[in-house]
Amino acid sequence: MMKKKTLFLLLFTLFAGLTARADDVRFNMSAPNAVELGSQFRLSFVLNTEGENLKLPELNDFDVLMGPSTSNSTSIQMINGKTTRSVTFSYTYILQAKKEGKFTIQPATIEADGKTYTSNSVTIQVVKGSSKPAGGGVDKPAATPGHIDSKDLFVNVDLSRKSVYKGEHLLATIKIYSRVNLSGFDDIELPNFEGFWSQDIDIPQQISLHREAYKGEIYNVGTLKKTILFPQQTGNITIKPVKIVALVRQRIQQPQSIFDDFFDQFSTVKATVLSQPVTVHVKSLPKAPANYSGGVGNFSLESSITATDVKANDAVTLKLKISGNGNLKLIDAPKVDFPADFDTYDPKNTNDFKATENGLVGSTSFEYLVIPRHAGDFTIPAVNFVYFNPATGRYVTKTTKSYDLHVEKGAGNQSNTVVSSGLSKEDVKFLGKDIRYIKTDNNQLFQRNDTFFGSVNFYLIYLGGAFLVLIFYLFNMKRIRENANLARVKNRKASKVAMKHLKVARGVLKQNDAEKFYEAVTRAFWGYLSDKLTIPVADLNKERAAEALLERSVSQELVDRFIETLDTCEFARFAPGGGTTTAMNEMYDKAVEVMSRMEKEIK
Repeated sequence: MMKKKTLFLLLFTLFAGLTARADDVRFNMSAPNAVELGSQFRLSFVLNTEGENLKLPELNDFDVLMGPSTSNSTSIQMINGKTTRSVTFSYTYILQAKKEGKFTIQPATIEADGKTYTSNSVTIQVVKGSSKPAGGGVDKPAATPGHIDSKDLFVNVDLSRKSVYKGEHLLATIKIYSRVNLSGFDDIELPNFEGFWSQDIDIPQQISLHREAYKGEIYNVGTLKKTILFPQQTGNITIKPVKIVALVRQRIQQPQSIFDDFFDQFSTVKATVLSQPVTVHVKSLPKAPANYSGGVGNFSLESSITATDVKANDAVTLKLKISGNGNLKLIDAPKVDFPADFDTYDPKNTNDFKATENGLVGSTSFEYLVIPRHAGDFTIPAVNFVYFNPATGRYVTKTTKSYDLHVEKGAGNQSNTVVSSGLSKEDVKFLGKDIRYIKTDNNQLFQRNDTFFGSVNFYLIYLGGAFLVLIFYLFNMKRIRENANLARVKNRKASKVAMKHLKVARGVLKQNDAEKFYEAVTRAFWGYLSDKLTIPVADLNKERAAEALLERSVSQELVDRFIETLDTCEFARFAPGGGTTTAMNEMYDKAVEVMSRMEKEIK
């Protein structure tokens, strides 16, 4: 009876977790950024719950060839005993553009759980059809093997503006445009942006290509870098070209049969591309006011003070916070006219901003620490912050409020006299051996000849240090003995090396993308062999790899398994049935085994 109750509670908890919705309802529309006139493309809608009554926007500029094609998927996760379920419902239409131009598809609506949800809108640019596809032209062999046409692969440095004021920001975006089978990069040389202060914008390290129209043609475009630039000199500043050595997978002969596609019909060639140098015209700022702090942009100013009623010799902090969009990093501390008998120190600067495509957005703060030395009533006057606004072409002044300080006599302070306002800190001079201030704090005194050396604590620390040295010595000897057994070390690290190289393949496996999975396994093997055999990837093929492995004392049986694994991957990328989850899991386990054994046997 007790077991039945426990089973019932477990099933009830699981059912409750499955029926709970983990996320809010999301309804998204997606389509390519650019398509060719006459070509078909997908317009997709994704909803994370079951919906009904999908209503499309007007599609007057497109022909709806098919749809909707519906599908759904479910995923279940159990983390720390908590079960969550997520579902995805997809609706796909096949469209074809009627004419060239840029068109915006307005949001669609759908009903779910008694409510109506609206999707996002998408913009599609339709260009004239091209004889060469943007996907890389892998269906035909290269007219000139080893040669890449400059129209099929190039790099650009795009500037948001080419005429700015000194200190005004502009955005530099480095993009690569491709209509070939781009497989990677051998070397990238970026400009150092001489003449600018630069701040990189965070972008994904993994470069993803998306379709984009450029001069009437569709390319696969990848963004390599985005940088905010602030010119530090006037005149014309030229940004040097970007140099990229790209790896292109190129078909080297026409296939004679369907099976020729899988066996040595491709070659990886290197293509060097250079961007055109671009020039920025930097204008001088108008004549600046005397209290200009170097700010260029659009800012606001705030001020605060830690206290206005203090005692003599107590510290007071005045904080100025400049917020907005502009060259926050390059702003100098505004000048503050403190009373003459205050001790002042250099302001502390704190930055809190982020680089975005619109410039540096955030704030920079300056904290002024001052110490009043005498009792009395003082005034910290208003602070003026002057910056240049490039949008209006004028200087703008922001002003804080003034602060009245009441300073009382401090402990041990025998004088209430206020120092003359004409006397500054630098004017005070020392006469003979006299001193300016006498410290009045209660200090801890020590008995004469009372030293730490020779005390009990001294010997305890000494013995403790010797004990730690002994432990470190024994641990290091143990590690040396273990590393001396090379076979054991290699066996221990073999699986880790294999998992490291197959990390990308493991990630693609979870996405259930067969073509990308087998391509990732193949690339992992070539990358692994290139590292172990010190042979460039472009120079590797099956025959050379087999010879090199045999020379490094790898067994013939393992070399045959390695060749068999590569052949299987190449065949499975295009063969029907090769994309099942079971087949990909078996191939992943086999790849880990083969690479682990190679790591153990290679000498």
